[in-house]
Amino acid sequence: MDTLDPLLHQPLRTQIAAFLAGAGEATFTELRQRLEVSDGNLESHLKKLIGAGYVSVRKHSGEGRPQSSYALTPLGREALQGYIAALQRLLPLDNAPVPAPASPLLRPRTQ
Repeated sequence: MDTLDPLLHQPLRTQIAAFLAGAGEATFTELRQRLEVSDGNLESHLKKLIGAGYVSVRKHSGEGRPQSSYALTPLGREALQGYIAALQRLLPLDNAPVPAPASPLLRPRTQ
């Protein structure tokens, strides 16, 4: 039986990783608004993802306050793909193996 990644098995961390997989990069404010979570809750979960090497942070300044942008790392993308594949293999579909997804969510958006 597949083991689900305990770091990604927490719902908000799964949502953060999935959103970043599709968006490519997002600011703290974009993540907070899109996922509808508090600053403290988002910060706590981002720290865990950053600590595991799943998410990178880039600090930049421009007009106004400095901003932090977050992106899924190659390790994070691989972990998310593995997590999704493990979930799919748990689905009882004809007992046939489920191939890894070729989802556009798991490819970074090009600009």
